Amino acid sequence: MADILVIKLGALGDFVQALGPFAAIRRHHAHDRITLLTTPPFADLARASGYFDAVETCGRPGAFAVCGWLRLVRVLNAGFTRVYDLQTSDRSSFYRNLMGFPFSRPPEWSGIAAGSSHPHENPQRDFQHTIERQREQLLNAGIVDVPLADVSWAEADVRRFALKPPYVLFVPGGSAHRPDKRWPPGRFAALARRLVAAGITPVLLGTRDEAQLLKSIASAAIGTKNLAGATNLIEIAALARDARAAVGNDTGPLHLIAATGIPVVALFSKASDPSLCAPRGPDGPETVTVLRVDSLAQLPEAKVASALNLV
Repeated sequence: MADILVIKLGALGDFVQALGPFAAIRRHHAHDRITLLTTPPFADLARASGYFDAVETCGRPGAFAVCGWLRLVRVLNAGFTRVYDLQTSDRSSFYRNLMGFPFSRPPEWSGIAAGSSHPHENPQRDFQHTIERQREQLLNAGIVDVPLADVSWAEADVRRFALKPPYVLFVPGGSAHRPDKRWPPGRFAALARRLVAAGITPVLLGTRDEAQLLKSIASAAIGTKNLAGATNLIEIAALARDARAAVGNDTGPLHLIAATGIPVVALFSKASDPSLCAPRGPDGPETVTVLRVDSLAQLPEAKVASALNLV
């Protein structure tokens, strides 16, 4: 039995799009022990997936976190024979230098780090969609038939939210430092009012840090359910299965929702390129409608409502 390490630190959208590669690695190494190196926000999701025998959350220690770096070095030197670096960042590539030195050679490495035994050397890799890029990387390491993300294993008791179908999930948040990736809250509220008038409950999802944003939308659309800060990642997937559809910005939770296979409307501005990172459902892009404009402030709620095809 070999010891295998998979590196995926984040962020959420990228983590969700790595679920297919995780499944392929698990199948390829069915009789081996697989450890995931990640960060705390994704630990529960990773453990629930069943793809890993162990999950380590010390993947991103602070620059001066001495104890954190010592823990990371211990994990990296636990005797792995092969590493699949699905983060493929400067940070994760650097981790190869921490393995084995100075007593032995690093293990086999799939990624872009100098000296990789199974390098992904496509000069166009930065212009590939995340899913195609990871599939090609794993093919170079001998792993074929990489599926799309499937979160059918993500189960949770969501009765406490007291949601009755029909409802539509809204994801109005996103990176606080990237306001150009957010549809204006007034437009979300206008769309919510349309749905309420049609007998469909809009359900707002977001973090505690987004509570004020979600409150402003809920206040402007009576009949909306506000779940700001109330759900974990597995619960979001469970709620999505009974939803009629979902709509949201280019942000991690929308990728998780899309992986359940329900219809999703993803809103993109020129700040990000859907050809590189758009959400995909478990059967491909067919269930995801991408609406892209230069500025999301220019996108009227009527066009989004039409894309939802519910009102």
